[in-house]
Amino acid sequence: MARISLDPPRTLTYRIGAWYSRRKYGTLLEPGIAVGHNPRVMRTYAKEEMSLARWNRLPADLQHLAVLAAATHVGCSWCMDFGYWVTTTEGLDPAKVRDVPRWRDSAVYTELERRVMAFAEAASATPPEVTDEMVDGLRADLDDAQLVELAMMVAVENQRSRFNIALGLTSQGFKDRCEPAYD
Repeated sequence: MARISLDPPRTLTYRIGAWYSRRKYGTLLEPGIAVGHNPRVMRTYAKEEMSLARWNRLPADLQHLAVLAAATHVGCSWCMDFGYWVTTTEGLDPAKVRDVPRWRDSAVYTELERRVMAFAEAASATPPEVTDEMVDGLRADLDDAQLVELAMMVAVENQRSRFNIALGLTSQGFKDRCEPAYD
């Protein structure tokens, strides 16, 4: 159960955000509802998410796997639920998305995808556990701009996940919209 009211003041900023959320996702996203309690935070959050959506140096499948691995490591059920829906809608193989929590034991990933998910987990640890060897391994396939984007996307997902967990935001049922069903 959410630790904050999901009935924020109906400010102009909130109403615009709610309209956008319904239009883009078919529903109100609970993290967006929560930030609706503070219009300044909501505007900053919206600008950040719109900017992130335009990043394109790192291949989308690697970005998605890194984000899901970070969310899994931190334990954000809202992020995993929404992430499953977003990634499968954008064409990522549902088997890869389903296996993120057990990626080490799954045969569906490439070596690069495994290195990306290992990096995402290591960067999400407290304290971070990224090693020079991990980064050197990624450099075999990623240039500096891609590596920077990967590191920042993992950091952003940690921010999202920790915000959602702190406010008690859990799965919102996005996975139920997907076929095949989320395991």
